[in-house]
Amino acid sequence: MVDVLLIVFLITLFYMSIANRMRTYVKVLALQGFIMFFVVFFQLKEINTLNLIFIMLETIVFKSVAVPVFLDYLIKRNKITREAEPYLPNFVSLIITTFIVIVTILLSNSIIDPYLDKIFFVVALSTIFTGLYFIASRRKIITHVMGYLVIENGVFVLSLAVGNEMPMLVNLGIMLDIFASVLILGIFLNKIGDVFKDVDVDQLTSLKDY
Repeated sequence: MVDVLLIVFLITLFYMSIANRMRTYVKVLALQGFIMFFVVFFQLKEINTLNLIFIMLETIVFKSVAVPVFLDYLIKRNKITREAEPYLPNFVSLIITTFIVIVTILLSNSIIDPYLDKIFFVVALSTIFTGLYFIASRRKIITHVMGYLVIENGVFVLSLAVGNEMPMLVNLGIMLDIFASVLILGIFLNKIGDVFKDVDVDQLTSLKDY
C-alpha cells in the first residue's frame, strides 16, 4: 500500500511539470499532504495517539489545508494571473522531470545500505530536485514558493527513507521551517504586490535601492 501511495506521489510531480494553472499547483500540494499522511500512517510500525495527532496536524491540517488556503489567498490578494508562465514548454518540463526520476533511480541502485528504503529514497530525491527545477523554470515568485514547498515535502519523505520511525523533533523542525518560510515569503509577496501589478521574477531586475 505504501509503495502505491509513493508512486501516486511521484505521479503528482509529473502532473505539476505539465500544469499551467496556479490553482492546479495548489491542489497538487494539498494532495501531496494527504498522501504523506497515509504513507506515514502505514509506514510506522508502532503509532500512539499523540504521534498520530501530530502527524495529522503536520500533514493534513497544515500541508493539505492551511498552506493551500494561504497560497490561494496570496493569489487573490495580489491578483496573480492563472498561468504559471514557465520558461520552457510543458513537454520539455515533462522530459526533464522524467530524467530526474531516472537519475535518482540509478543513484539509489548504486547505494548499498540495508537500512535505506530505496523507494522512499527515490521519491524523496526526485521531489527535492523537481522542486529545485520548478524554482528555476517558473517566472512568478509565488511558483518559487510552491517549488520550495515541494522541496520541503521531499525532505519529509527523505526522513522516512532511513527507517520506520520518525522522530518527533524531525517533524517539528520541518513544520516550523515550512511555517516560517511561508509566512516570510507571504509577507514578501504582499509587499511586492503593492508595487507590481503582476508578480513576475523578471520585474525584480527593476528594483533599486534609494
